[in-house]
Amino acid sequence: MLIGILGVAAALAAGHLVAAFIDPNASPFLAVGNAAIDLTPSWLKEFAVSAFGTADKLVLLTVMAVFLLVVAGVAGLLSRRSPIPGTVLAVVLGGAAIGAVFSRTDLGQLATLAPLASLVAGVMTFRRLHAVALRAQEAGNAPDSPERRVFLLGSVGVAAGAGVAGLAGQLIGNRVDVEASRALVTQRLAKYRDQTTAPGADFAQDGTPTYLTSNENFYRIDTALSVPRLRAEDWTLRIHGLVDRELTLTFDDVMGMDLITRTVTMTCVSDDVGGPYISTAPFTGVLLRDLLAKVGVKPGADQVFSTSVDGYTAGSPLGVIMDKGRNAMLAVGMNGEALPPEHGFPARLVVPGLYGYVSATKWVADIELTTFAARTQYWVPRGYSEKAPIKTESRIDSPRGRSSVPAGQVTVAGIAWAQTKGIAKVELQLDGGPWQEADLAAEPTKEAWRMWRRSFDVRPGTHTVVVRATDTTGYTQTEDVVGPVPDGATGLHSVVFTAA
Repeated sequence: MLIGILGVAAALAAGHLVAAFIDPNASPFLAVGNAAIDLTPSWLKEFAVSAFGTADKLVLLTVMAVFLLVVAGVAGLLSRRSPIPGTVLAVVLGGAAIGAVFSRTDLGQLATLAPLASLVAGVMTFRRLHAVALRAQEAGNAPDSPERRVFLLGSVGVAAGAGVAGLAGQLIGNRVDVEASRALVTQRLAKYRDQTTAPGADFAQDGTPTYLTSNENFYRIDTALSVPRLRAEDWTLRIHGLVDRELTLTFDDVMGMDLITRTVTMTCVSDDVGGPYISTAPFTGVLLRDLLAKVGVKPGADQVFSTSVDGYTAGSPLGVIMDKGRNAMLAVGMNGEALPPEHGFPARLVVPGLYGYVSATKWVADIELTTFAARTQYWVPRGYSEKAPIKTESRIDSPRGRSSVPAGQVTVAGIAWAQTKGIAKVELQLDGGPWQEADLAAEPTKEAWRMWRRSFDVRPGTHTVVVRATDTTGYTQTEDVVGPVPDGATGLHSVVFTAA
């Protein structure tokens, strides 16, 4: 068992070290994890997000690590008399890693050197330790036998070497000084101020979130197991496809344009009714319609197909991007500073009114003007809709479900959203009674959420409160309960609490 585990450790460390010199995503462990994400069916993805939230990637990596340990140990047991079972396992795992790396659109052929290094290191380590262990066993496996000492020293050496190689790979892979680049960008963004915030935009004292979400608390849902590390100085964006003239922009090119700052609420399609994956921040960037005006969009184009540096793709309707009633942008700043790496530094897309999976490409490196018939974005083959406008929804934030509050005056508070349309009315129903209208906070922009509250006089006992919102088009939330797939959940959020 020890030989099997050490063989896997040596394989992963060698691959991780080699990948550090090529591309961190070529590391076999990460490559297989990314392949697992790509192959995950939508129902399992929704379960993972619902059950583990933003820790879903950590859970995946942990499960993979445990699986490898178990398989390596079993392979070692099966190889007590012959190294063939363990060798076969190493070849199978190495082949899977090579296939995972080869399938990545963001990795070149050179990246296969990393899983090849894993394969060679794993096979050689396993067979070498296996041969020494057999000699020690044939010699009687006495504690003081030379063969046993050689085996123990070899095992310690492999473990230490794997640790050093893995750590070196991590350090080398993180050698790009992203934070220094971010600091320079933050300085350049200092002159831009948000124009869409205003006092009285939240009821945080009554339990709603603050109107603006800090970068640290802004939700993160994406497919990246490792956050791409790219300096602004090295970033470029290619705009091509059905255009009159192709254009490649540097970060300095973008910073030299007319930048705007607008507050936008972003929403994840994976959010269940009443879920947490919604946040608001002021984003600074250049309007996408201004960028597209520079290249000239040819007739027939209907999709803005964006690609991340890690190969992720999204497709936004061209009509939405060009709509002068909303501020779809190539964003470079967030909450007054450069984008955090986990939120897309150096640049990302932000399109108000669309769920993130069709509009919010992080680490964006390529924009192609095309058609929905010609190009298919990442999530569509996995069961999601091509076009996903955010649905009018609302959520109760206070009191929390199953909480206990003092009887008497109880304030119910929360949020509602209908990005680009705006919220006209929020109503509450207590214990099946009549719908009663809530007070609304100020609405600095229709591209962000709106806070609400209402007080009730409640007697001791268990109570249920339900919320619904109506947007400015007159549409009121449906009671029909639908899950996130294919284009966002529906239903009314309710909370059960106890007054004592």
